[in-house]
Amino acid sequence: MLQEIPTITPSLREARACVLETGRLTLRKPVLADVAAIASLANDRRVVEMTRRMPFPYTRDDAARFVGSLAHGHETVFLIEAEDFVPVGIVGVDWSNRDAPEIGYWLGVQHWGRGYATEAARAVIDFTFEEYAINQMVSAARVINPASRNVLEKCGFQWTGVELHRMEAISSSTPVDCFRLTRGVWSSLKSWGTTRRSR
Repeated sequence: MLQEIPTITPSLREARACVLETGRLTLRKPVLADVAAIASLANDRRVVEMTRRMPFPYTRDDAARFVGSLAHGHETVFLIEAEDFVPVGIVGVDWSNRDAPEIGYWLGVQHWGRGYATEAARAVIDFTFEEYAINQMVSAARVINPASRNVLEKCGFQWTGVELHRMEAISSSTPVDCFRLTRGVWSSLKSWGTTRRSR
């Protein structure tokens, strides 16, 4: 049975502890031992300028604050690990809008172009629709970021328009393409693969 849309409840804390496995990736909750790896991957202007809330430069202190905030925030976040458990990026769901949780992701530049973002996003989309009684998910990508838009389209997201979003790294608002994925569309695309999970 699907769970209610989460607030800060035991069910959401359990979700944060969940481990997802795909064909090539392992997705798990970031811990303080990951701070150095996260900072190393994120401290690149090409990464943070495509995200909404990440500063530049991105330091170990920023990574530590991010990991520490996960125990109390409204997000379900996974560290993405590739073969040999090498960290490659982050994917997560922001539950600030309970009716339309927002998926976001980023990868270290050296891991771009390998399909990791699509694989990780699909795993988290599956987990979210399978675990929670939601009817849609949303996401956004800067209009100058065709790679991110391509990931969303491969996951079934449909374009809904352009908005201005504030980006911390550039200290300004910038146009973003907005997308929505409904449960119905997700169900029709579910043949993209299987995600294994463990707790």
